[in-house]
Amino acid sequence: MKKLALHWQILLGMAAGVIFALILTNFSWGPGFIGDWIKPFGNIFINALKLIAVPLILASLIKGISDLKDISKLSKMGTRTILIYICTTVIAVSIGLGLVNLIKPGSAITEETRNDLITSYETDASSRIADAQRQKESGPLQALEDIVPSNIFAAAGDNANMLQVIFFAIFFGLGLILIPESAAKPVKDFFDSFNDVILKLIDLIMLTAPYGVFALLAALVVESPSTDLFAALAMYAITVIIGLLLMIGFYVLMVWIFTKNTPAFFINGIAPAQLLGFSTSSSAATLPVTMERVEEHMGVHKEVASFVLPIGATINMDGTSLYQAVAAVFIAQAFGMDLSFGAQLGIIVTATLASIGSAAVPGAGMVMLVIVLAQAGIPEAGLALIFAVDRPLDMCRTTVNITGDAAVSMMVAKSVDKLGPPNVVEWDDTYHPEKNKSEKVKETNPEI
Repeated sequence: MKKLALHWQILLGMAAGVIFALILTNFSWGPGFIGDWIKPFGNIFINALKLIAVPLILASLIKGISDLKDISKLSKMGTRTILIYICTTVIAVSIGLGLVNLIKPGSAITEETRNDLITSYETDASSRIADAQRQKESGPLQALEDIVPSNIFAAAGDNANMLQVIFFAIFFGLGLILIPESAAKPVKDFFDSFNDVILKLIDLIMLTAPYGVFALLAALVVESPSTDLFAALAMYAITVIIGLLLMIGFYVLMVWIFTKNTPAFFINGIAPAQLLGFSTSSSAATLPVTMERVEEHMGVHKEVASFVLPIGATINMDGTSLYQAVAAVFIAQAFGMDLSFGAQLGIIVTATLASIGSAAVPGAGMVMLVIVLAQAGIPEAGLALIFAVDRPLDMCRTTVNITGDAAVSMMVAKSVDKLGPPNVVEWDDTYHPEKNKSEKVKETNPEI
């Protein structure tokens, strides 16, 4: 009997978790049971993914850069990657602004509902505002300064410092390129083997994915706010979701145009990573799976995937930037403010830059949203209006972030002639997808 595909296993786990939680919420002891005995397994699953994220970036990025053997190739790939990421982020913010101005979800918020929400989430909002204030008080080049770590071991000890780890890996990889090949070979061999070990650990972790998402979704159901709050913010949530779906459609279209791969190929290839991103709300935690899917199921060369995807998990937050644009205008509408065209252009710029600065961890976009609100002159206290539905929307926008990373990796790979058929494990200098489509390639093991 053929084994069920991984994305179907994850979907079944999610559905089972929701149904299980809905049944147990009918009993007084149900929420406590899920919190004490089910949720910890979801946390263990997320921790296992986070555990592997930093070693994966170090191994894959150093390996990928050292494989280039030519700094000009790195410059070419890096320039295209950054430009495409910036363009997709601007498009995401523009879509968000267009939708929120068209639908006007803030007009559905009554004065009473607004006051209730602000009272309920005042403490959470205050803590996020304080975090954002600390960032605003830093100098204009603080973000650039923060990229270079003073201690790589300290940077690697916190997933929020992913950009610092990426900087070190790129710097280290450049060093390997610049020294004689004979001297670099032992180090390169180590990272090649280290990368293989990490990929195998990802395979083992993914065996538990259906059970991990079962626990995560069950805990989410029992911890969700009341249905009254969801009803009051339904139009806002619908606006964000429509925008996120449009972004996924945009990615599919771009992949179809630039790589000639069908929408079905792209969606089927990235689906397990999308579902995992939806469950964990973390691009960093999902990065190992995203890399595995892109390399082994979507035909992207490892040297491209290992460079584009870790950077994307850090700076490419299209779903987050779209949400920030919708949330900022929604809060302004709820307070009866009429934002000018100039103010909304400012939101495009600020949301683009803020999404680049967002950590690839759950809820980080909320802190950056405070900066967007302050720039547009919108009361930061309005942040409390959207806390009730932020968690499920965070899950949705993480899915879009991951999809965008995969789409850009395919486009960059195509542009540098490093996009082949799926299941390519060993590439060499004689293999070129466009020049030799008939060449046989070595296939990986079947999907878990």
